[in-house]
This record gives sequence, C-alpha cells and structure tokens, in this order.
Amino acid sequence: MRKLLLFITLFLLSSPLFSQSHTEVVAEAGDGIYLLLRRHGLEPSEHLNSFLELNQDNLGSNNSLYAGRTYLLPTASAGGAASEATPAAAKAAPAVLVEPLFGKNYERVEVKDNQLQGAVFYLVTGHSGPDPGAIGKYGPYMLSEDEYAYDVTIRLARRLMEHGATAYMIIQDPDDGIRDEPILKMDTDEVGYFGNPIPYGQKERLRSRVADINRLAARHKGAHQRMISVHIDSRSQGQNIDVFFYHHENSSDGKALAQRIHEVFTSKYNRHQPNRDYFGTVTPRSSLYVIKYSHPPTVFVELGNIKNDKDQRRFVIPNNRQALANWLCEGIMADYKASRQAN
Repeated sequence: MRKLLLFITLFLLSSPLFSQSHTEVVAEAGDGIYLLLRRHGLEPSEHLNSFLELNQDNLGSNNSLYAGRTYLLPTASAGGAASEATPAAAKAAPAVLVEPLFGKNYERVEVKDNQLQGAVFYLVTGHSGPDPGAIGKYGPYMLSEDEYAYDVTIRLARRLMEHGATAYMIIQDPDDGIRDEPILKMDTDEVGYFGNPIPYGQKERLRSRVADINRLAARHKGAHQRMISVHIDSRSQGQNIDVFFYHHENSSDGKALAQRIHEVFTSKYNRHQPNRDYFGTVTPRSSLYVIKYSHPPTVFVELGNIKNDKDQRRFVIPNNRQALANWLCEGIMADYKASRQAN
C-alpha cells in the first residue's frame, strides 16, 4: 500500500497540472470562468479544461465562480500541452463557456469563432438601480428604459463572447438574465460591476460606472478597447425616431465605431424595410459624462423613443431586441476588422 501511495504521489507531481506552481487569483462579482481567464491573458479555448480540473472542488452549479474565492490559473505551457495532446476533431470543437449572468436559458455560450479575439468591450446600460430612466406607457403596462436597454445590452454581451471577445457588463442585474417576455418587470436591484450598489444621485451614478470602466481598462492596456453605452430616449408620444449614435468630437476611434454600426443599421433597414428610409444619425456630443470621461473610445446609442407606439415594438418584441443586439455586434465586428487591418 505504501508503494502504491508513493506511485500516485509521484504521478500527480509529474503530471502537467501539478508540475509547476499556479497563480492564485480572486474572482470578482459577476465573473465567469471566461472573463476570469481572459482578464489574466489566457484563452478559454485553450485553458478551460485545465482550469476546471484545477478548481473542480471550488466551483458552483454549472461551473460558476464564487465571488471572493481564490482560484488557480493554468499555466500557458499546460494549456499548450493539452492542446497538442488533443485529437484534431476535438480541437475543432467549439468551446462552451458558462456565464450565469445570462440566466438559465442562455448561460451556456458557444464560442463560434475568434473574430473578436483580443478585443475588450465595456457595455453600460443607462440609469438602473433607483433610477428607471425614461418611462413609456404600453397599454396597461409601464415600460422603463433601464430594463429594455439592459436586455439589449446583455444580449450584445453574449453575441460578442460568441466571437471570442472579452465583454464586461458594467451594470449587472443578478437575477434577470436574458428575458424573452414582452413586458419586462421593473426592479431596482442592479449593481455595479464590482458589486457596489447603484448610487441615488445622478452624478454619483455616472462617476461610479465610469470609474469601474477605467479601472478595468487599465488592466487591458494595449488591447483594442471600446465602450458602448445603451439608452432609450423619451420624446413626445407622436415622434418616431430611428436608432442614433453619439461620440466624442476628438475621438476618431469612437467616431469610426459609431459610423460602422450606423452603416450596418442602414443596410439592415434597406433590406428589411425597403419602403422607408433610415434616419439614424452619428453626431459628436462630448458633453455627456460617460463619453467625456471614459478612457476607451465610446459610442453612446439611443435605441428609440420609449413613448412612441412604433418604437415600442422595437423594445417589447424579444426578437427585435435580439436583432438590435445582432446589428450592434455586426457593426462592432466590422470596426474591429478595419482597425486590425489599419494597424
């Protein structure tokens, strides 16, 4: 028996996972394995299995992470060795990531390709917490800006992850996930990325989310980084408006991103609604706090008028919310491709 125990010990010490010391990191609120690995420079497609083996006794349901707990990171060499030993068919299989923030029906994310590999995006929804933002009346129901902007934004985060990007939801709702109901119930339990409550004062809210963005951006210095802030406008009930975009007047990168998303929306409208023009605009507006003070190039998106009957269909129909996320993602991908070609 003593010889058997000695053999097992020597085997473990000589295996790739145990052959060298591993870096310890602490999971933050809202982290999934994908975000944690990306933050520390490891590609999930190469290191996910090693991470699961190292931390199998420290994971929640569906391989979720516990905020505040310490996890071991695989080494780059361990990931490479695992990849070399993997059959070709298994190499081609897409990575499946688990992000509980997306909700039970959407938490499993299949990484379809690496078109956005190396890109980092900060996604921010307007208002939230104690401030619902703009309010519209839809039959007997009240629609709030923060709930519908959040659902479009979290769908966008999932789409970006499907293409290999690192996507941070700066405002998070711990129990909403992606919702497929037409009427989204209003609540006030959203928190900031690091788990802090949303402040009551408007200036404090804006300062808090921009501080979170800039804190995260400092970790990804040198990477392709962009911030997208998603809102819904409030105008007179009879005013139908198309999706439009703001950027900082001195940010050529922010302007380029806004223009490329705008081009996608123009193309989609021409295809799906050929009998009407698309009147969305791209305009500099440097006075907006999140545009002025966020370090990554920023695009501020207004999805429509929450009080207008026609615009409301853009929000209350779940497939339309997904279409908005898809089109935003297409524009972001076109911008990333152009940026890489330019460099």
